[in-house]
Amino acid sequence: MNEIIQRLIERTGLPEDKAAVAVETVVGFLKEKLPAPVASQIDSLMTDGSGITDKLGGIGSSLGGMFGKKE
Repeated sequence: MNEIIQRLIERTGLPEDKAAVAVETVVGFLKEKLPAPVASQIDSLMTDGSGITDKLGGIGSSLGGMFGKKE
């Protein structure tokens, strides 16, 4: 989770405490909205922390539509 928080800080300039709250909010949202088998994997990704973006692969772009992003 620290990797995501650091990226958010770098890209937005948010203070660390606010970036952490933002990440926790998004993670909670995803866990509520995704199917249970996928949602259960989020905790594993967040606690492992190493190379999370590598593990996610293209899922970020796939989930973009969930947040209104159109490509």
